[in-house]
Amino acid sequence: MFGWLCVTLGVAFGSAVVPLISVEVFVLGLVTSDPDLPWPAVAAVVAVGQIAGKLLYYLAARGSIHLPRFLHDRLHRERPPSPRRDAWRLRTKRLRRWVEALRERCHRHPHWMTSTYGVSSVLGLPPFMATTVLAGLVRMRMSTFVAAGLVGRFLRFSVLAAAPAVFAGWFHP
Repeated sequence: MFGWLCVTLGVAFGSAVVPLISVEVFVLGLVTSDPDLPWPAVAAVVAVGQIAGKLLYYLAARGSIHLPRFLHDRLHRERPPSPRRDAWRLRTKRLRRWVEALRERCHRHPHWMTSTYGVSSVLGLPPFMATTVLAGLVRMRMSTFVAAGLVGRFLRFSVLAAAPAVFAGWFHP
């Protein structure tokens, strides 16, 4: 059991850092293949792994950690003018204005950001990755970020880890 929980922690952390990995699919497969695993333990381990991984994005958005030099240079180097790049800037101008307005609103109403982040940690809407970065940009307190994220992720994965047992009871009386 301990071995599977360690693997689950690693997968949860990896899925938080590399969003192409689906920890939801992993959890469903794990609790289906080994129904003796306690779902609260699985949910707690996934919540800790997810928040530990998202903390990297939060801290980077907050400016507490910096990108490696090769990435920073690539993102901020001067480039020659390009019609494609100019067209892309015009198309994303509205999105950038919306993000800036949202950022300003979060600064004025910190509880709004906390509730949005909390709901996102449970439902995944708005996308959890986006609210994680936004929480860093608006400098949400780290204790609030960790607490709301852990509670929300624990709720989400508790339901997910307990779901196979609930459904199995429906089909096998």
